[in-house]
Amino acid sequence: MTPALTLMQWLSPAFPVGAFAYSHGLEQAITDGAITGADSLLDWLTALLEHGSGRADAILLAAAYRAEDPVDVDATARAFAASAERLLETTQQGAAFCNTAQAVWGLKLEALTYPVAVGAAAKAMNITLADTLPLYLHAFASNLVSATQRGLPLGQTDGQTVLAKLAGTITNVAQEAMASTLDDLTSATFAADVTAMRHETLQPRIFRT
Repeated sequence: MTPALTLMQWLSPAFPVGAFAYSHGLEQAITDGAITGADSLLDWLTALLEHGSGRADAILLAAAYRAEDPVDVDATARAFAASAERLLETTQQGAAFCNTAQAVWGLKLEALTYPVAVGAAAKAMNITLADTLPLYLHAFASNLVSATQRGLPLGQTDGQTVLAKLAGTITNVAQEAMASTLDDLTSATFAADVTAMRHETLQPRIFRT
């Protein structure tokens, strides 16, 4: 299998990390009326990618890729999680990714947080960072579009339009992460962080986060 196909498999919805079970706080944002359709979803995801958890994940992934041992990067990723549910999301998906990568490809990965696990695995499989970052960010955005479609009457065409409009943002954030270090970690998406915190007590709910 070529490196590109391996990367596509890892970031496919079929890869068993359970991404479908996590909304990254979007379920609460929908309940609050902060996201009502394609336009507000596009604004929300753009903010996450440019200033929030999407950008942070890209920086963490790149740092893990460059590290001799990703354990220290993983500790930073855990400390940087803004809420208990964000920590649950990244640790559970990361552990599932590591388990499958070991079973299928024989990669010796600890139970790492999700972006750190993908970065470490890409390095081990000689998949370039330049290829890995934009596809990881696209998968991040795609999963959140899918989650929104289960919480709103948002059609498939609208969802794909949102993803298409995010292409430039994804490319830019990936390029910036290539030149970033852990010293560049920041987050300014406070509304998204607060909704992730509040989701913990939301009833009824269909997502874990």
